[in-house]
Amino acid sequence: MKFAIFTILFSLLSLLSSAQTVIISDLVTLEPLAGVVIECAGIEAITTNGKGQANLATFSKQSSINFHLTGYETSTYSYAQIVAMEYEVLLFQNTIFTDEVVVSASRFEEKKADIAQQVQVISKSDLRFMNQQTTADVLQQSGNVMVQKSQQGGGSPIVRGFEANKLLLVVDGVRLNNAIYRGGHLQNVITIDNSILDKAEIVFGPGSVVYGSDALGGVIHFYTRNPLFSSDDTLLFKGNAFVRTATANQEKTGHVDFNLGGRKLASLTSISYSDYDDLRTGDLRDPLYDSFGRRFFYVERIDGIDSIIKNANPNIQIGSAFKQYDLLQKFGFKTSDTKQHILNLQYSNSSDIPRYDRLSEGTIAEPEFSEWYYGPQKRFFSSYSFISTDSTKVADNFRAVLAFQDIEESRHNRTFGSSRRSNRYEHVKVFSLNADAQKKIGSHELRYGLEAALNDVSSTANRTHVETGEITFQNTRYPDGGSSMNTYAAYATDAWEVSDKLILNGGLRASYIHLESRIDTTNFSVDVVSGLDTVPYYFLNNRDIQQTNKAINGSFGFVFKPMFDWNIAGIIATGFRAPNVDDVGKLFEQVNGSILIPSSDLKPEKSLSLDVRVDKVINKMFDLQLTGFYNRIRDLIAIDSASLDNSYAFPSNAVLADVVTNVNKDKAYIYGISGQFDTHLTKNFSINTAVNYTYGRIVGDSADTPLDHIPPLFGRTGFNWQVREFRSEFFVMYHGWKRIQDYRLNAEDNELYATAEGSPAWYTLNVRGQYQINPYLQVQVACENLLNHHYRVFASGTSGAGRNLMVTLRSRF
Repeated sequence: MKFAIFTILFSLLSLLSSAQTVIISDLVTLEPLAGVVIECAGIEAITTNGKGQANLATFSKQSSINFHLTGYETSTYSYAQIVAMEYEVLLFQNTIFTDEVVVSASRFEEKKADIAQQVQVISKSDLRFMNQQTTADVLQQSGNVMVQKSQQGGGSPIVRGFEANKLLLVVDGVRLNNAIYRGGHLQNVITIDNSILDKAEIVFGPGSVVYGSDALGGVIHFYTRNPLFSSDDTLLFKGNAFVRTATANQEKTGHVDFNLGGRKLASLTSISYSDYDDLRTGDLRDPLYDSFGRRFFYVERIDGIDSIIKNANPNIQIGSAFKQYDLLQKFGFKTSDTKQHILNLQYSNSSDIPRYDRLSEGTIAEPEFSEWYYGPQKRFFSSYSFISTDSTKVADNFRAVLAFQDIEESRHNRTFGSSRRSNRYEHVKVFSLNADAQKKIGSHELRYGLEAALNDVSSTANRTHVETGEITFQNTRYPDGGSSMNTYAAYATDAWEVSDKLILNGGLRASYIHLESRIDTTNFSVDVVSGLDTVPYYFLNNRDIQQTNKAINGSFGFVFKPMFDWNIAGIIATGFRAPNVDDVGKLFEQVNGSILIPSSDLKPEKSLSLDVRVDKVINKMFDLQLTGFYNRIRDLIAIDSASLDNSYAFPSNAVLADVVTNVNKDKAYIYGISGQFDTHLTKNFSINTAVNYTYGRIVGDSADTPLDHIPPLFGRTGFNWQVREFRSEFFVMYHGWKRIQDYRLNAEDNELYATAEGSPAWYTLNVRGQYQINPYLQVQVACENLLNHHYRVFASGTSGAGRNLMVTLRSRF
């Protein structure tokens, strides 16, 4: 009898406890929100678990309970209201007037409003709503980054006129830039799967104090999701999946990820696969440029002969299709509430990726190339992270990341009518270690750390006879004896909260970079006449290339908050980029008819920048942000004429040509302004706009000349509507004229792929929406480029998609 009474009482208590469990979810997606802080005066705050749940037993009869989560508007309800809502609380996103937290500017979490630099955060929910095919497309739609494309399977971000090896890419705290990142256009960003990103942060302006070399224009930091732990003894199982199709390139994409979490051990697995057909561009063109961007021909090899085929639909960019898959596996292990270990494994691989711009060169009567493609882009990434929030005498927060990356790239080309294909292969291994600490002492917040990165580069090459399969000699792209580039650095920064209205911050970084390359092969050959086999050009005696560079960088900034609705910030900083293997050791590449030879005397490129930002909130509804920037660059690496020393010799049948090499030749400056306007006119309706203007010139003796990589005026404006279970956006992407007189000719602006007047202005009208059918199923529909305009982003060799209907079905389990 006693046992029965006890059982009944226990059951009643369990039911009462269950009845007091609130579930907090996103208003639009109905996704449970973990980490929501629930607080009330006089009661200890609690947070929701991985399932968005929390027990409100201690909050019963309270009249004012606050629900707060960064990126969402704080909501307040009485306990009686929560009961009436059947213990379901919905929060809606509002990143404009919340204390958004960023990590990239200092490697530790801090409020965006306390950072002197301009920072943009693309959240996980925004990434899902944008629903883009590649990470390059995500950056383009941010409105503050322009993305150059040489082919559909690529994307080279441009930030404030800096691109490629002058812009630092980071994934989960580890730099992606390696010793062969070139100065032209880089397509590596598509190896990052945006389907598993937790967020992306864009830091504008030099980041050399915290991140070292290459961060002249800024840092783009991608954060993949971490495994979630269970808050109790039950296994936390969560998963997501989606399938997507798009009409402009007949996309077929599938993705699945799932999380298994216990109290101490958790696992996250992600798999993505995409298949893209040839991209169809828009047909609505300016009559003055009716032929611009049309693909009138392509080449196929038929019966052993390169044959020119007329394209039945010139709007189909034949030679742009590719496939890609991405894998991620993370394991998390907690040894205590303050110590965590994360093993992070990523692998990205693609099919061959045709170099569309090169395949479109020439005329229907005389094409330039029969084949030009990149081999599979293989990126293997592994890291072990240790994170501690134990407060000690030297640190309140500490994290160390030990990483290894293995990258394989190749390029293959054959001129029209030639019987031999040139094949060049690069293999880069990178070992790195980052150790970062944070310590708060009074009103000072100190951050300091050490970094080491060891690059090993091997380069091989051959020529293949396309009929017989015969393998013959081909000079390598980089020194065939191998190359290494090692970096060691230490940094320290301090954020001093002088008062509630003023924060001062500054920092220093010391870097040491050592590079070595060895050329073993002595006989080099060069294609001197298109379509013919190579002939001997130079003999080169064995040569070792060595150089050591040192750099000290500093920054000083302030954030001034004279009133609640004003935020004024400024920063002055130096940046640098150390010459890498691509700068120093590239072998006998043809540059506008000349031959490029190695250069071992290069110095780092250096910059001095100034940013000023003003942020004004009006009536708690409008947020207007203006940022002006100026960047002075010296020792800019550029190609110049050269002479040959006695290490070179010539065979009797050599056909001599002009010789060039990389030198620290130029001084340049870049300045511009960016504007950001955001407003929530109502709880459901918002508008956001981003506009960017950049101007860059090389300093000349008599007159300044255009600097390459400088984008025209560009931006984005969006109109958003969200209610329960539904979100929609109508947005405009726009791009001003880049006149030919503002191009740096025969450089990286690629005037060959523009009109005679330059890169035309364009805009696209776009609409998208998502509906949450139930807590587990969502449908997304978008139509991009509604008017079917033809457009091409500045410096690109491929045109953007025409009218593109995208349909996505998502599930949560």
